[in-house]
Amino acid sequence: MSHIHNYGADHKSLRDRVVVITGASSGFGKGAALKFADSGAHLVLAARRKRLLRDLAGECQSLGVQAIAVDADVTDRDEVRKLARRAVEEFGRIDVWVNNAGVATIGRFDEVPMEEHEQVIATNLLGAMYGSYYAVRQFREQGDGTLINVASYLAEGSSPYYASYVASKHGVRGLGMSLRQELEANREDAIYVCTVMPTSMDTPFFEHAANHSGHPVEPIPPVYDPEQVIDTIVDLALNPRPEVVVGRRGKVGRISGKLMPRLTERYMARQVHKLISDRKSARDSSGALFKPMESGTEIHGGWRESGSGLGKVLTAVGITAPAALALAMLARRRGRDLGKAA
Repeated sequence: MSHIHNYGADHKSLRDRVVVITGASSGFGKGAALKFADSGAHLVLAARRKRLLRDLAGECQSLGVQAIAVDADVTDRDEVRKLARRAVEEFGRIDVWVNNAGVATIGRFDEVPMEEHEQVIATNLLGAMYGSYYAVRQFREQGDGTLINVASYLAEGSSPYYASYVASKHGVRGLGMSLRQELEANREDAIYVCTVMPTSMDTPFFEHAANHSGHPVEPIPPVYDPEQVIDTIVDLALNPRPEVVVGRRGKVGRISGKLMPRLTERYMARQVHKLISDRKSARDSSGALFKPMESGTEIHGGWRESGSGLGKVLTAVGITAPAALALAMLARRRGRDLGKAA
């Protein structure tokens, strides 16, 4: 066992901090692991793809830190418990735990096999609950720590054809809210719970998604660089905040959702339906739900380079029609308030 000295959550350095990351074999998890390692943190990396994990651990070690790979499926509570135990056995503590593993199945709700919906809930929500459970237990024992749960902008919005994914991410966001209230009530102010809510990001996530839509899957535009999420995750380890939406569309969409919830729902329904139905046909697939895929091993998924004309335009503009209307309405409302005040 190699116990690591720690300076506490208020020390603005990641050097020698111990970070656990689930879903570390690609996408946000892989990017965050490398960025944490570059900042001097030691890593406990978890995912189902053993070879990729070992390679990533070696890459992190080449940056001068310690890193171990733990083969773990977050749908198995006992494997998550063993992951936490392995981290403590190896390093003596856990400073940051990132629940990042996530999957989706896409298609009309009643045409997607129920076992796939169940697997999405098991991975995204129960996986986050298991990780949070063992992380918070350890944080309470040692007196501090930061939990970072990766949810989605859809955790407070929605999308057609993503029913179980949306449900799971609403659950992840609710979990974070409840835990923060519990910590507040018990005055445990050295333990932090953060929720990251990305909009569509250019990762292999969509390549790994199960698909029963009858058409190829691609991200809902606009599509952003995943480095934005990676930077956010690492920054939260130093500067914890309750919730962070990543991607301009999500930030502005929050306004439209509050000012015009029904219009926002209608627009999202039409946009996603058109995005899916305009594509060529595709066979049904369970993607990486039940077993990992060989493909999609990098941080980026290549969607920004190969996106449709609509996707490229929306990516450049970074804003949706209802969101723009919401901003205009907000500006008008503020103008009226200022006029009244004058």
